[in-house]
Amino acid sequence: MAKEPVRVLVTGAAGQIGYALVPMIARGVMLGADQPVILHLLDIPPAAEALNGVKMELVDAAFPLLKGVVATTDVVEACTGVNIAVMVGGFPRKEGMERKDVMSKNVSIYKSQASALEKHAAANCKVLVVANPANTNALILKEFAPSIPEKNITCLTRLDHNRALGQVSERLNVQVSDVKNVIIWGNHSSSQYPDVNHATVKTPSGEKAVRELVADDAWLTGEFITTVQQRGAAIIKARKLSSALSAASSACDHIRDWVLGTPEGTWVSMGVYSDGSYNVPSGLIYSFPVTCQNGEWKIVQGLSIDEFSRKKLDATADELSEEKALAYSCLS
Repeated sequence: MAKEPVRVLVTGAAGQIGYALVPMIARGVMLGADQPVILHLLDIPPAAEALNGVKMELVDAAFPLLKGVVATTDVVEACTGVNIAVMVGGFPRKEGMERKDVMSKNVSIYKSQASALEKHAAANCKVLVVANPANTNALILKEFAPSIPEKNITCLTRLDHNRALGQVSERLNVQVSDVKNVIIWGNHSSSQYPDVNHATVKTPSGEKAVRELVADDAWLTGEFITTVQQRGAAIIKARKLSSALSAASSACDHIRDWVLGTPEGTWVSMGVYSDGSYNVPSGLIYSFPVTCQNGEWKIVQGLSIDEFSRKKLDATADELSEEKALAYSCLS
């Protein structure tokens, strides 16, 4: 029997990431090749014409799975009945802006969108925040959408996770699909900690540890980490635009694994509400290794954390605590 369509909201849908993301969703990349979707596209009034252009292209592409498109600048219309919300829209940091200025702009955006989701989204709506500062935007959203379960509000660190997989696969000259279980800890910022201590590679003679195969600790604790941390900036420098294709692809990966489950023995990185695991302060949205099953994520427990890693986990938690304090000061 044909499945009921899932309503997927994309905010900032006329922007770069939105433009890359909506055809992926319509093609089944996010929810599977047999899952019909209705896209809800939201953007700000100055982008209304561009948004309509995106809608026209979606119609012209004749995607078999696409059962409808709602393109609007009205936040209530956009949020009504949605099952999945991908929050791409946000206020970008511009030259000369202080962090506090960016934070206060995003706090007001996420406050209004959270209120609309709270009142109008489907009961068990899953939310993925992409717009930076992603972890703290997700926290604000959680604050103003109290009836959405905290386990349903996440932020995107899958892009960083995929970047780490890519760096390892290039270094070892192996297929990226043979590398698994890297971890991104913490904030989606340059303080994040890409960790390969538990990662493995599938080889003809079985799974081997990444650290053993790379056999270069200086690279793994130096250049590898900084490359992943600074990759977004490197792409802006090369493209003169921020990463859109890879961000859209990883947003699909994040939701697909969350909804359909992670493969046995594999974990992924998601920014989720901390419960105090790994001595990370609770009450932060922090990136952890997770497995997903039946639409629920679970933090992978019991991984050993060495002294180098402990310092990195704490440093990115400190930054998130500062961001949280800054965001909450913008509320008062």
